[in-house]
Amino acid sequence: MGDNTPCMDDKRQVSTENFFAEHPVFSLAEATRALNPPRGRAGAVERLKHHLATGRLKRVGREVYAVVPRGRRVDVFLPDPFLVARVIRPNGVFCHHSALELLGVAHSVWNQVTLFGAPRRALETTGWRIQCLGHPSAFRGESAFLGTRQVERQGVLLRVTGPERTLVEGFSRLDRCGGLEELTVSADGFPVLDLDLLESVLKRYAIAGLWAATGWFLERRQALFHVPEDFLARLEARRPRAPQYLLRSRRGGRLAARWNLILPPEAGGAGEPDGR
Repeated sequence: MGDNTPCMDDKRQVSTENFFAEHPVFSLAEATRALNPPRGRAGAVERLKHHLATGRLKRVGREVYAVVPRGRRVDVFLPDPFLVARVIRPNGVFCHHSALELLGVAHSVWNQVTLFGAPRRALETTGWRIQCLGHPSAFRGESAFLGTRQVERQGVLLRVTGPERTLVEGFSRLDRCGGLEELTVSADGFPVLDLDLLESVLKRYAIAGLWAATGWFLERRQALFHVPEDFLARLEARRPRAPQYLLRSRRGGRLAARWNLILPPEAGGAGEPDGR
């Protein structure tokens, strides 16, 4: 059985090798649909077993396979964990630190991939942890893709939260973003923020602490993101009524008075407004 075995679906002829070129990581169901071999799923399993035996494929999960590049040893090859996660949750939305990485602004690299979709137990694979979370209550149903975009990775389109949602949801779960410094340093790299969309995201969450944290961040980068003072004033109007810790599990720090936000010590001088 060779790599160029032709297979016919309803629309076009697909060879096994062409399928591999377009699907660096894929599921058994995807292979069965695209290759449409004789005997259907059983035929696809037989074909994939052949390529597993020759080292052209590597099994990375239950019914999940990765294509091993030519000249690479299967035992040392590590498939892209984002592509593995896409196969596990085809309609998933990458979020938190994974969003920072896919948007190209992450200050550091993590060995954890996080995405919204149908929740499931975390998958440990090839040194990575893949965590599928339920969609936030503010973004369920038809709203699940609000504030998201598609990014290309190895020829595959992935759905990811955009800068606006990533920023707000990062403040909501700093532990999933690598902490305050990682989030703010990374977010400084966003080329632009859609302030109308940002405000819409904040309204959906309707959490005073998120209005305050976002306002604090934007005040620090008012010139960078061209934030009008009246926009900051709208955020300030929805701040907590009493001082609130940015990190509720931590005590100590200093107060950013305008936002009624108690910043952790590691915030350092980051609480000073932009240009002041």
